[in-house]
Amino acid sequence: MEPDTTDAVERAHLRAPDDRSHTMFRYAPPADLAPLVQRFWIPVWSVPPGQESVQRVLQYPVGLVVVSPAYARFYGVVTGLSETVLAGDGWAVGAMLTPAAGSLVSGVDMSTLTDRHVDLGDLLGDPGRELTDRVRTAMGPDPRDPAAHRSATGAVADLLRPSLPVDAEGELVDRVVELVESSPDLVRVAQLCEATGLSERSVQRLLRRRLGLTPKWLVQRRRLHEAAERLRAGEGSLAGTAAVLGYADQAHFTRDWTAVVGTPPGRFAAQHRRPG
Repeated sequence: MEPDTTDAVERAHLRAPDDRSHTMFRYAPPADLAPLVQRFWIPVWSVPPGQESVQRVLQYPVGLVVVSPAYARFYGVVTGLSETVLAGDGWAVGAMLTPAAGSLVSGVDMSTLTDRHVDLGDLLGDPGRELTDRVRTAMGPDPRDPAAHRSATGAVADLLRPSLPVDAEGELVDRVVELVESSPDLVRVAQLCEATGLSERSVQRLLRRRLGLTPKWLVQRRRLHEAAERLRAGEGSLAGTAAVLGYADQAHFTRDWTAVVGTPPGRFAAQHRRPG
Protein backbone atom coordinates (compact mmCIF):
# COMPACT_ATOMS: atom_id res chain seq x y z
CA MET A 1 0.00 0.00 0.00
CA GLU A 2 1.65 3.19 -1.21
CA PRO A 3 0.50 6.65 -0.06
CA ASP A 4 -1.25 8.84 -2.61
CA THR A 5 0.62 11.90 -1.36
CA THR A 6 2.81 12.86 1.55
CA ASP A 7 2.62 16.37 2.97
CA ALA A 8 0.61 17.77 0.07
CA VAL A 9 -1.66 20.56 1.31
CA GLU A 10 -5.11 19.91 -0.05
CA ARG A 11 -7.51 22.79 -0.42
CA ALA A 12 -9.58 21.89 2.66
CA HIS A 13 -6.55 22.11 4.99
CA LEU A 14 -5.56 25.70 5.76
CA ARG A 15 -2.00 24.75 6.61
CA ALA A 16 0.65 27.44 6.36
CA PRO A 17 3.56 26.71 3.97
CA ASP A 18 6.11 26.88 6.81
CA ASP A 19 4.23 24.48 9.10
CA ARG A 20 6.57 21.52 9.67
CA SER A 21 4.77 20.15 12.72
CA HIS A 22 3.62 16.93 11.06
CA THR A 23 3.80 14.60 8.13
CA MET A 24 0.53 13.60 6.47
CA PHE A 25 0.19 10.20 4.81
CA ARG A 26 -2.86 9.60 2.61
CA TYR A 27 -3.95 6.22 1.26
CA ALA A 28 -6.63 5.14 -1.21
CA PRO A 29 -9.10 2.56 0.15
CA PRO A 30 -9.36 -0.99 -1.18
CA ALA A 31 -11.58 -1.13 -4.27
CA ASP A 32 -14.45 -2.81 -2.45
CA LEU A 33 -14.58 0.01 0.11
CA ALA A 34 -14.67 2.88 -2.41
CA PRO A 35 -18.46 3.30 -1.91
CA LEU A 36 -17.80 4.04 1.79
CA VAL A 37 -14.31 5.57 2.03
CA GLN A 38 -12.74 8.37 -0.01
CA ARG A 39 -9.34 7.93 1.63
CA PHE A 40 -7.45 7.08 4.78
CA TRP A 41 -5.20 9.72 6.30
CA ILE A 42 -2.51 9.37 8.96
CA PRO A 43 -0.86 12.47 10.44
CA VAL A 44 2.27 11.89 12.53
CA TRP A 45 3.51 14.90 14.47
CA SER A 46 6.31 16.10 16.68
CA VAL A 47 5.89 19.53 18.28
CA PRO A 48 8.67 20.96 20.50
CA PRO A 49 7.96 21.08 24.25
CA GLY A 50 5.97 24.11 25.30
CA GLN A 51 4.67 24.73 21.78
CA GLU A 52 1.42 23.95 19.97
CA SER A 53 0.42 23.71 16.32
CA VAL A 54 -3.18 24.56 15.47
CA GLN A 55 -4.48 22.72 12.40
CA ARG A 56 -7.42 24.43 10.70
CA VAL A 57 -9.65 22.63 8.21
CA LEU A 58 -12.68 23.54 6.12
CA GLN A 59 -14.21 20.08 6.38
CA TYR A 60 -15.74 18.31 3.41
CA PRO A 61 -19.42 17.27 3.66
CA VAL A 62 -18.65 13.84 5.11
CA GLY A 63 -18.28 11.99 8.40
CA LEU A 64 -14.92 10.94 9.80
CA VAL A 65 -13.67 7.96 11.81
CA VAL A 66 -10.55 8.90 13.81
CA VAL A 67 -8.45 6.91 16.28
CA SER A 68 -5.48 8.33 18.21
CA PRO A 69 -3.68 7.33 21.41
CA ALA A 70 -5.96 9.68 23.36
CA TYR A 71 -9.38 9.17 21.74
CA ALA A 72 -11.43 7.22 19.19
CA ARG A 73 -14.27 9.19 17.64
CA PHE A 74 -16.88 9.44 14.93
CA TYR A 75 -17.20 13.02 13.71
CA GLY A 76 -20.17 14.63 12.07
CA VAL A 77 -19.57 17.58 9.77
CA VAL A 78 -18.14 20.72 11.37
CA THR A 79 -20.07 23.48 9.64
CA GLY A 80 -17.59 26.22 10.54
CA LEU A 81 -13.82 25.98 10.81
CA SER A 82 -12.51 22.77 12.39
CA GLU A 83 -9.48 23.27 14.64
CA THR A 84 -7.22 20.61 16.14
CA VAL A 85 -4.32 21.43 18.46
CA LEU A 86 -1.19 19.29 18.08
CA ALA A 87 1.28 19.06 20.96
CA GLY A 88 4.16 16.76 21.81
CA ASP A 89 4.59 13.59 19.74
CA GLY A 90 1.53 11.87 18.39
CA TRP A 91 -0.42 10.31 15.56
CA ALA A 92 -3.95 9.67 14.37
CA VAL A 93 -5.54 7.26 11.92
CA GLY A 94 -8.56 8.58 10.09
CA ALA A 95 -11.03 7.51 7.45
CA MET A 96 -12.70 10.19 5.36
CA LEU A 97 -16.05 8.66 4.46
CA THR A 98 -18.22 9.23 1.40
CA PRO A 99 -21.34 11.36 1.79
CA ALA A 100 -23.48 8.22 1.75
CA ALA A 101 -21.47 6.39 4.38
CA GLY A 102 -21.98 8.55 7.46
CA SER A 103 -25.44 7.34 8.39
CA LEU A 104 -24.70 3.78 7.25
CA VAL A 105 -21.66 3.48 9.53
CA SER A 106 -23.04 5.43 12.50
CA GLY A 107 -26.57 4.06 12.28
CA VAL A 108 -28.05 7.47 13.06
CA ASP A 109 -29.49 10.49 11.25
CA MET A 110 -26.41 12.62 10.52
CA SER A 111 -28.22 15.79 11.56
CA THR A 112 -27.83 14.54 15.16
CA LEU A 113 -24.04 14.68 14.74
CA THR A 114 -23.62 18.07 13.07
CA ASP A 115 -20.82 19.96 14.83
CA ARG A 116 -20.42 17.01 17.23
CA HIS A 117 -18.32 13.94 17.75
CA VAL A 118 -19.06 10.77 19.71
CA ASP A 119 -16.85 8.05 21.16
CA LEU A 120 -16.63 5.05 18.84
CA GLY A 121 -17.25 2.65 21.69
CA ASP A 122 -20.37 4.53 22.76
CA LEU A 123 -21.63 4.73 19.18
CA LEU A 124 -20.74 1.29 17.85
CA GLY A 125 -20.26 -0.81 20.97
CA ASP A 126 -17.78 -3.69 20.97
CA PRO A 127 -16.77 -3.27 17.28
CA GLY A 128 -15.77 0.33 18.00
CA ARG A 129 -13.72 -0.68 21.04
CA GLU A 130 -12.08 -3.54 19.17
CA LEU A 131 -11.11 -1.19 16.33
CA THR A 132 -9.53 1.20 18.81
CA ASP A 133 -7.43 -1.58 20.34
CA ARG A 134 -6.31 -2.89 16.94
CA VAL A 135 -5.27 0.53 15.64
CA ARG A 136 -3.36 1.45 18.79
CA THR A 137 -1.58 -1.91 18.83
CA ALA A 138 -0.58 -1.47 15.18
CA MET A 139 0.60 2.12 15.48
CA GLY A 140 2.24 2.01 18.91
CA PRO A 141 5.74 0.74 18.05
CA ASP A 142 6.45 3.05 15.10
CA PRO A 143 3.71 5.33 13.75
CA ARG A 144 5.71 6.06 10.58
CA ASP A 145 6.09 2.41 9.60
CA PRO A 146 4.21 1.55 6.37
CA ALA A 147 3.42 -1.87 7.83
CA ALA A 148 1.75 -0.18 10.79
CA HIS A 149 -0.28 1.93 8.38
CA ARG A 150 -1.40 -1.19 6.51
CA SER A 151 -2.49 -2.90 9.70
CA ALA A 152 -4.26 0.17 11.09
CA THR A 153 -6.16 1.04 7.93
CA GLY A 154 -6.98 -2.66 7.49
CA ALA A 155 -8.59 -2.62 10.94
CA VAL A 156 -10.70 0.39 9.97
CA ALA A 157 -11.66 -1.32 6.72
CA ASP A 158 -12.82 -4.39 8.66
CA LEU A 159 -15.05 -2.20 10.82
CA LEU A 160 -16.61 -0.46 7.82
CA ARG A 161 -17.28 -3.40 5.46
CA PRO A 162 -20.46 -4.58 7.21
CA SER A 163 -22.05 -1.23 6.25
CA LEU A 164 -22.00 -2.24 2.57
CA PRO A 165 -23.83 -2.07 0.23
CA VAL A 166 -24.75 1.59 -0.14
CA ASP A 167 -28.50 2.13 -0.32
CA ALA A 168 -30.34 3.97 -3.11
CA GLU A 169 -30.72 7.14 -1.04
CA GLY A 170 -27.01 7.03 -0.27
CA GLU A 171 -26.19 6.80 -3.96
CA LEU A 172 -28.44 9.81 -4.52
CA VAL A 173 -26.73 11.96 -1.88
CA ASP A 174 -23.35 11.00 -3.37
CA ARG A 175 -24.55 12.24 -6.76
CA VAL A 176 -25.89 15.49 -5.32
CA VAL A 177 -22.61 16.27 -3.54
CA GLU A 178 -20.55 15.35 -6.61
CA LEU A 179 -22.71 17.63 -8.74
CA VAL A 180 -22.16 20.59 -6.42
CA GLU A 181 -18.43 19.99 -6.01
CA SER A 182 -17.80 19.50 -9.74
CA SER A 183 -19.94 22.41 -11.04
CA PRO A 184 -18.34 25.82 -10.37
CA ASP A 185 -21.23 27.55 -12.10
CA LEU A 186 -23.77 25.99 -9.71
CA VAL A 187 -24.30 28.78 -7.18
CA ARG A 188 -28.05 28.60 -6.43
CA VAL A 189 -30.21 25.89 -4.88
CA ALA A 190 -32.63 26.24 -7.79
CA GLN A 191 -29.87 25.13 -10.17
CA LEU A 192 -29.25 22.05 -8.04
CA CYS A 193 -32.94 21.18 -8.10
CA GLU A 194 -33.08 21.58 -11.86
CA ALA A 195 -30.01 19.39 -12.36
CA THR A 196 -31.28 16.59 -10.11
CA GLY A 197 -35.00 16.76 -10.87
CA LEU A 198 -35.72 17.02 -7.14
CA SER A 199 -37.85 19.63 -5.43
CA GLU A 200 -36.15 22.09 -3.11
CA ARG A 201 -37.88 20.46 -0.15
CA SER A 202 -36.69 16.99 -1.22
CA VAL A 203 -33.10 18.17 -1.58
CA GLN A 204 -33.23 19.87 1.82
CA ARG A 205 -34.60 16.77 3.54
CA LEU A 206 -32.09 14.47 1.85
CA LEU A 207 -29.07 16.56 2.79
CA ARG A 208 -30.26 17.15 6.33
CA ARG A 209 -30.86 13.46 6.99
CA ARG A 210 -27.75 12.06 5.30
CA LEU A 211 -25.26 14.88 6.01
CA GLY A 212 -26.79 17.22 8.58
CA LEU A 213 -26.33 20.07 6.10
CA THR A 214 -28.24 22.41 3.80
CA PRO A 215 -27.88 22.85 0.03
CA LYS A 216 -26.69 26.41 0.62
CA TRP A 217 -23.90 25.13 2.88
CA LEU A 218 -22.70 22.72 0.19
CA VAL A 219 -22.42 25.52 -2.36
CA GLN A 220 -20.67 27.88 0.04
CA ARG A 221 -18.21 25.24 1.21
CA ARG A 222 -17.21 24.38 -2.36
CA ARG A 223 -16.65 28.07 -3.04
CA LEU A 224 -14.46 28.41 0.06
CA HIS A 225 -12.41 25.36 -0.91
CA GLU A 226 -11.84 26.84 -4.36
CA ALA A 227 -11.02 30.20 -2.80
CA ALA A 228 -8.42 28.64 -0.49
CA GLU A 229 -6.67 27.05 -3.46
CA ARG A 230 -6.68 30.27 -5.48
CA LEU A 231 -5.49 32.39 -2.55
CA ARG A 232 -2.61 30.02 -1.83
CA ALA A 233 -1.62 29.96 -5.47
CA GLY A 234 -1.81 33.76 -5.77
CA GLU A 235 -4.20 33.48 -8.72
CA GLY A 236 -5.60 36.89 -9.58
CA SER A 237 -6.99 39.69 -7.44
CA LEU A 238 -9.58 39.34 -4.70
CA ALA A 239 -12.15 40.89 -7.02
CA GLY A 240 -11.20 38.40 -9.72
CA THR A 241 -11.46 35.50 -7.28
CA ALA A 242 -14.90 36.68 -6.19
CA ALA A 243 -16.03 36.85 -9.82
CA VAL A 244 -14.66 33.39 -10.68
CA LEU A 245 -16.49 31.90 -7.69
CA GLY A 246 -19.78 33.47 -8.73
CA TYR A 247 -20.06 36.14 -6.04
CA ALA A 248 -21.89 39.35 -6.86
CA ASP A 249 -18.92 41.39 -5.67
CA GLN A 250 -15.70 41.27 -3.66
CA ALA A 251 -17.42 42.48 -0.49
CA HIS A 252 -19.80 39.49 -0.50
CA PHE A 253 -16.91 37.07 -0.94
CA THR A 254 -14.90 38.76 1.82
CA ARG A 255 -17.85 38.53 4.24
CA ASP A 256 -18.42 34.83 3.51
CA TRP A 257 -14.74 33.94 3.84
CA THR A 258 -14.08 35.98 6.98
CA ALA A 259 -17.22 34.74 8.75
CA VAL A 260 -16.02 31.13 8.47
CA VAL A 261 -12.23 31.39 8.49
CA GLY A 262 -11.91 34.34 10.86
CA THR A 263 -9.22 36.04 8.77
CA PRO A 264 -9.84 38.34 5.77
CA PRO A 265 -8.92 36.66 2.47
CA GLY A 266 -6.15 39.16 1.72
CA ARG A 267 -4.41 38.40 5.00
CA PHE A 268 -4.87 34.64 4.50
CA ALA A 269 -3.29 34.91 1.05
CA ALA A 270 -0.28 36.78 2.45
CA GLN A 271 0.22 34.19 5.21
CA HIS A 272 -0.45 31.01 3.23
CA ARG A 273 0.76 31.73 -0.29
CA ARG A 274 2.95 28.97 -1.65
CA PRO A 275 6.51 30.02 -2.46
CA GLY A 276 6.96 30.86 -6.14
